[in-house]
Amino acid sequence: MEPALRRAYRRESEETRRADLIAATQELVAEGGPEAATVRAIAARAGVTAGLIRHYFHTKDELTRAAYLSLMDGMTAKGSDALEGVGAAPEERLAAFVSASLRPPVLDVGAVVLWAGYMHKVRTDPELKTVHEAAYLAYRDMLQSLIAALPRSASDAQLRAEAIACNGLIDGLWVEGSILSHAFAPGEIVTIGLRSVGAILGVDLIAHSAMLPDPGKILP
Repeated sequence: MEPALRRAYRRESEETRRADLIAATQELVAEGGPEAATVRAIAARAGVTAGLIRHYFHTKDELTRAAYLSLMDGMTAKGSDALEGVGAAPEERLAAFVSASLRPPVLDVGAVVLWAGYMHKVRTDPELKTVHEAAYLAYRDMLQSLIAALPRSASDAQLRAEAIACNGLIDGLWVEGSILSHAFAPGEIVTIGLRSVGAILGVDLIAHSAMLPDPGKILP
């Protein structure tokens, strides 16, 4: 096995050093699964000593959970960022959020491989499962709030069920669109996502996607 690449040493702030350790962990998990992210390998990849890792994270499992949360929160944040500069129309805002969730940089094979690596540990690590649940609910709650703003009547139970269904749909398209990107025409995954979410909710998200600041490729 080739030795892990070592980053050049440089003095960093605590926040930057934590980010470097999280990034190193993510890279190793993506390359070889959770087992590849040993303390020694993480230290070598980040260009630090193993002892320094314990200054920022008490255990390797704590670092693993932080790396997973960073992955999931990052993808949710990109959807949230897409709402900046978007008009006030609820349909337009929902279209922006769905579109951002189904195109690069969120649509990325590396992110899916990394996510899959962590899923193996969710079954055996209750604390990682708690992190996963929190990340899932954060995205779903944001989606539900955008659905709730649509100009129609819906009960809380209906909104919850719709958010779960739309979240599941987006997740599936994200996985296949990332891994099999060559199998889809440019913009096809986004178009399918907008049409399918719109069909679940009874709104035309395709029409409202044309009003987005950066609508991207939307198929007819």
